[in-house]
Amino acid sequence: MNAQALHGHLDALLLAVLERGALHGYAIIEALRARSDGRLDLPTGTVYPALRRLERAGHVVSAWNTVNGRERRTYELTDTGRRALTDQRSGWREFSATVGRFLDPGTTPTTAG
Repeated sequence: MNAQALHGHLDALLLAVLERGALHGYAIIEALRARSDGRLDLPTGTVYPALRRLERAGHVVSAWNTVNGRERRTYELTDTGRRALTDQRSGWREFSATVGRFLDPGTTPTTAG
């Protein structure tokens, strides 16, 4: 699955990954890959700009840490980010249910009368 297919959903995915705890950038990419059974194999050029955008919005904070002798920026969800994730999940449920009325076989869309 490519980054374009995730348009509009990447921020929510990143917030959801960080909900489990602080991670450095590469670990975030690995978590996306692992939790999607390899379907989300996003390049750093997609993930890091999104993390910086989330940081500017106040949804994550970052700090430099030394891990195994290497300097790495670690990202952590803020309270504002947790609220944003809650809103994103609510929006996703509504979007998914609405689109599902059209694309899921076995569901019957309601008609306006």
